[in-house]
Amino acid sequence: MLTLRSKALDTVQNRKTISVNPPSVKISDYFNINVFNDDSMKQFLSKEAYNAVTAAVKKGEKIERAIADQVASGMKNWAINRGVTHYTHWFQPLTGATAEKHDSFFEPTDDGRSIEKFAGGALVQQEPDASSFPSGGIRNTFEARGYTAWDPSSPAFIMEGSNGKTLCIPTVFVSYTGEALDYKAPLLKALHAIEKSIVNVCSSYFDKNVTKSFASLGIEQEYFLVDEAMCIARPDLMLTGRTLVGLSPEKGQQLEDHYFGSIPPRVYDFMVDYETECYKLGIPLKTRHNEVAPSQYECAPNFEEVNIAIDHNQLLMDVMEKVAIKHKFKVLFHEKPFAGINGSGKHNNWSLITNTGTNLLAPTKNPETNLQFLSFFVNVIKAVHDHADLLRASIASAGNEHRLGANEAPPAIMSIFIGSQMTDILESIFSNKKASNTNKVTSINVINIPDILLDNTDRNRTSPFAFTGNKFEFRAVGSSANCANAMIVLNTIMADQLNTFKVEVDALIKKGNKKETAILEVLKTYYSSSKKILFEGNGYSQEWVKEAAKRGLNNIKNTPEALNAYISKKSLELFVKNKIFNKVELEARYEIMQELYVKKIDIEAKLMAQLAISHVIPAGIAYQRNLAENVKAMKDAGLPKTDCEIQVNMIKNLAQHIKIISVNVDKLLSEIDKAHHLSDSHKTALAFCDKIKPLFEPIRKSSDALEFLVDDELWKLPKYREMLFVK
Repeated sequence: MLTLRSKALDTVQNRKTISVNPPSVKISDYFNINVFNDDSMKQFLSKEAYNAVTAAVKKGEKIERAIADQVASGMKNWAINRGVTHYTHWFQPLTGATAEKHDSFFEPTDDGRSIEKFAGGALVQQEPDASSFPSGGIRNTFEARGYTAWDPSSPAFIMEGSNGKTLCIPTVFVSYTGEALDYKAPLLKALHAIEKSIVNVCSSYFDKNVTKSFASLGIEQEYFLVDEAMCIARPDLMLTGRTLVGLSPEKGQQLEDHYFGSIPPRVYDFMVDYETECYKLGIPLKTRHNEVAPSQYECAPNFEEVNIAIDHNQLLMDVMEKVAIKHKFKVLFHEKPFAGINGSGKHNNWSLITNTGTNLLAPTKNPETNLQFLSFFVNVIKAVHDHADLLRASIASAGNEHRLGANEAPPAIMSIFIGSQMTDILESIFSNKKASNTNKVTSINVINIPDILLDNTDRNRTSPFAFTGNKFEFRAVGSSANCANAMIVLNTIMADQLNTFKVEVDALIKKGNKKETAILEVLKTYYSSSKKILFEGNGYSQEWVKEAAKRGLNNIKNTPEALNAYISKKSLELFVKNKIFNKVELEARYEIMQELYVKKIDIEAKLMAQLAISHVIPAGIAYQRNLAENVKAMKDAGLPKTDCEIQVNMIKNLAQHIKIISVNVDKLLSEIDKAHHLSDSHKTALAFCDKIKPLFEPIRKSSDALEFLVDDELWKLPKYREMLFVK
């Protein structure tokens, strides 16, 4: 009888590529065609409505309800012209996925006919059931009311299906009592906070023409592709996104031949297809390539304002999953789908830009701006140093635990890489050491400031937070994460730090210090107190773990402990002072993240037990039976006992591994039951982390040993070599 594994192999080998026909050979011909962008607004909105929307986007002004009716009418007409029949508020609840509830424009009239209707009220606000989304105790189950509210700063877009089109309106999601239940609401607050602080610092000390600013972000997305048939035959991949058991293949990534290699034809067609859909949605994808591990790939867009970049990344993942179905692939965004090879991250390239076009984290040729660069550069170092544990918490998850600290991803220790050249510069400024680097410099006319190098740093892939010449790359974010979590924290701590910087510099100026002298004095203090977080070496090494401990840097390896930073007194003061979260919202998020961790490990643990009992152990027993029959046949044939020793030893070896699996599965199920009877979410999370997860290892180790020993025809689960190399 054919097994799912054998059927999957037959299916994959007979796959054919799917023809993809972009609307034009020039991407620019169809880029943004499904977005209610500036050109579309000019065409379909009245001048009054257009001005109101642009004022909301550029100046943060509120849109009056009367104007909202005009905007809704124009948006509806644009959408209907493009074949749209339904609309939805598109939001990002704390589930980790996006959410949408579709309503039609269709509305019956009293005379038995119908019209297409979309009022301003439906645009501005809707009421999804808040009780069915994570709330961390903010809402009781019987308290269902919640609100989605339009975010004008992120343009509406059209999602195309094979049999219809839907107008999607990006929104925030809040409870009936006003607390944020999503990622977008606090993100917008954090972005407002950092814009205000940047303008305050720049206009006061460096450039009075700076009246607006924004944080920019480029998100590199790593992912794996597995054939759909292989995934169906692997219950663990289907339900958890990763393989809970599986013997690493003899060939993995050690030859380094997959990285930047030729893209397989089926994968190439998939890439072209999802990129085409993304371009229609205004997602500015720039790069595609093979990643380090077999069957691993990466795409990256141009930089955008943070809110738009995160919306686009969430949309990108959704599009990729939908297009993958068409190509009979399964996209794996899990941080560690396969043991023994690299996992996936989501590198967040972050910088700060002013309305004058200046990148505040880029050294320039203009002498008068180098002090400005140093001010923002050193304040980033100080902010990350002072809130390292909170930054670590922002990227904590069950999936990311498998990456952080492994020989493929940044360690759980938060540190900053700035490169030897920038280190040399800072040391020469603040420690009075002579600069040793003299190549590619730009001079400066401010006392005590040496030349700044233009090509100022190499890349360090082992650093969680690395300066890469004109931006910082937060490399530790997990591939399945909503980047809003990390960006809320990063932009909030930077906004708070700039506010403190302004107060301290102003105090020195008030005492009679010159502006430049006051700024340098404050920066010197910051650098001196924060330099221990700077590290230029190999973040994967055990030497760094020891060195970090000497420096007093925390190494928080598990998620439950990392998440505690969210509810510390320091974090509460930070978020409340900057009006990002109130106490109730922060505690609710902490509860939600703990519960999500528990639920994910709980699913994995129960599935691990099921795989062991219904797949792994039966395969081991079946092979034992075959060997036992072989031994009996040999004895019946009169062969001496010594001739059967190999088979007998194999039977004993199989029995030992089956016993280990069975014993640990019993322990696993017992610990799961105990954990669910604990008194609070943190204790439960710790139990799943410290008691339940460690039991995965002996079960997997013996399972993988059985996979190595058992007759290949008896093993029903697709193997790594098949999932990773059969296209």
